[in-house]
Amino acid sequence: MELSSVVIFFIKCYNMRVNIRKRVTAIKLSQRQEEIIKLVKANQPITSEKLAASLNLTRAALRPDLAILTMAGFLDARPKVGYVCLDKPSKNVLNEVIKSFKVKDVMSKPVVVDEAMKVYDAIVYLFLNDVGTLFVENNGYLVGAVSRKDFLKIAMGGTDVHQVPVGVIMTRMPNIVFVEQEDLAYASAEKIIEHEVDSLPVVEKVFNNEKEAYKIVGKISKTNITRLLVKLGNYS
Repeated sequence: MELSSVVIFFIKCYNMRVNIRKRVTAIKLSQRQEEIIKLVKANQPITSEKLAASLNLTRAALRPDLAILTMAGFLDARPKVGYVCLDKPSKNVLNEVIKSFKVKDVMSKPVVVDEAMKVYDAIVYLFLNDVGTLFVENNGYLVGAVSRKDFLKIAMGGTDVHQVPVGVIMTRMPNIVFVEQEDLAYASAEKIIEHEVDSLPVVEKVFNNEKEAYKIVGKISKTNITRLLVKLGNYS
C-alpha cells in the first residue's frame, strides 16, 4: 500500500512541528514568549487583542511571538475563538495520521479452510502458510476460527486428529471478534489487544436465506499493524 498524499502531508507537518519545537526549546523562549504562554494558560481561549492589551503591546508587535509559539506547537490559534495552550503539541497531528488508516488499507489475504477438513490436515495447512489462525467457512460463509492454541489442546488430549473435523474444535460464530473494511486500523489493533488474539477476520455482511451472514474478505493481524508502524516510521 502506498501512503496517500493526505497522510504524507500530515507526516511532514508533524516532523516540521517537532523540529521547530526542538529548535525553539534549544534557543530558549524569550521572557515575553514565556509571559504569553502564562497568560494563555490562565485565560484560554484568549484573543490576540486581549493578549496585546495585557502586555501593553500592539498586535503588530505581538504577531512574531505568536507565530513562533504557534509553529512550535506551544499554542494553537483557533479562528473566531482565540489562542489556547497545547500541553502535547504533536498529539493532534499524530492522531490524525494514525487514524487516517482504515482496515482495507492494511489488511492481507486470509487463510481459510472448510469446516469438514480434518484437524491433522488443518495443522499442516496452518504451518505451510505460516499463520497463527485459520478461518473456517461453510458454503462460503464464515462460521468459525481455529488457532494454534486450539490445535495444541486437542493434540495433547490424545484425540485422533486424523478423524476429527476442524468444525468440532473451532470457536464458532457469533463468538468470533471481527472487523469490517471501513473500520479504523487503530480500532482493530485495540480489539486484537483486548481479546488477546493474533488476527481478526475482515468481513462483509450479507443475507443468506434472509439471515445475516458473513463473507470473509481479508484479515488484519499483529503483523499488519507492525508493518504499518514501520512504514510510518520510515517515512520521514
